[in-house]
Amino acid sequence: MKIKLGLLYGGKSAEHKVSLQTAKAVIKALDLTKYEVHPIYITETGEWVRGAELQAPVEDVKKLQLKEEGEAVSPLALNSEIFPVPVKNENETANDKIDVVFPLLHGPNGEDGTVQGLLELMNIPYVGNGVLASAAGMDKVMMKNIYEQAGIKQAKYVWYLRRDWENDAESAYKKVEEKLGYPCFVKPANLGSSVGISKCNDRESLEKAFKEAFEYDRKIIIEEGIDGREIEVAVLGNEHPQCSVAGEIVPETDFYDYKAKYEDGSTGLIIPADITEEEYEEIKRVAIQSFKALDCSGLVRADFFLTKDGEILMNEVNTMPGFTPFSMFPMLWQESGLPYPQLIEKLVELGVERHDEKQKIKHTF
Repeated sequence: MKIKLGLLYGGKSAEHKVSLQTAKAVIKALDLTKYEVHPIYITETGEWVRGAELQAPVEDVKKLQLKEEGEAVSPLALNSEIFPVPVKNENETANDKIDVVFPLLHGPNGEDGTVQGLLELMNIPYVGNGVLASAAGMDKVMMKNIYEQAGIKQAKYVWYLRRDWENDAESAYKKVEEKLGYPCFVKPANLGSSVGISKCNDRESLEKAFKEAFEYDRKIIIEEGIDGREIEVAVLGNEHPQCSVAGEIVPETDFYDYKAKYEDGSTGLIIPADITEEEYEEIKRVAIQSFKALDCSGLVRADFFLTKDGEILMNEVNTMPGFTPFSMFPMLWQESGLPYPQLIEKLVELGVERHDEKQKIKHTF
């Protein structure tokens, strides 16, 4: 029997368009002889729309925006509308019941543990990281605080809430200059895909960057600029995670921005990265340590800086990396001997495996 796979994509997030690209790529890679693919689209305003089972890959991403032909549903009624309760009459069948959900959501209201929490309450198997790892991985401040506690080397950073900055912007700017200096990077704490990120070389650009980042989040993080190479590895697994080969990002611009990631594909991606065996082994060790420190499951992409002195610094992990044609995560596994279609199947297996493991937990005493 085919596995009924619910693809959850879109979302009320600045990364909505990225999610659509990810969904398109995943659908194209799925073997429709093994899976029944059921699209569930979340609009930019947060409305949930369920479409008909897909019979073929989607060529135009606009067709994934199920605003008219789909059936609007409430996420508060998942039992009866998207994931029906198992039928009571043993002679009946629950043909519409989805077996596994694959959240393809990036950013807040999807990658941050909110949807994962909903699926946990419904006891529905799903692909990827759980509530804690998703929430901590989404919030760069919390992630870096955890990694600092775990003894993982990182670039120096400071962070601010919008209200504190509004009350005393001058102190905020001075603190950045004293603790980090220039260049530095200003980022929304709870966003990915390089949305709202700015590189600052002076006070004028710093002030502008603060204003832009606070448009996307109430909390921002400022990191020191590191003169080093950007190295990434993909991590796959649950209790026993494994690492892919390493890749290197070589941006043509000042940094790996949104346009380079998702639009023009101009950034150079070197796979495998030209690093020593010792450097690779250390990156793998820290990647797995980082994976376990957040109690991750399924997948993450771990991003590092490799300085000219050979120092390895954790930049961040992404708990729901993109799957677009320009994305590192599937490319790293392709080079590691795991093609995209098999990668998707493995992720679904890991989601079911983690769900089954949780069913062993005793809830009475």
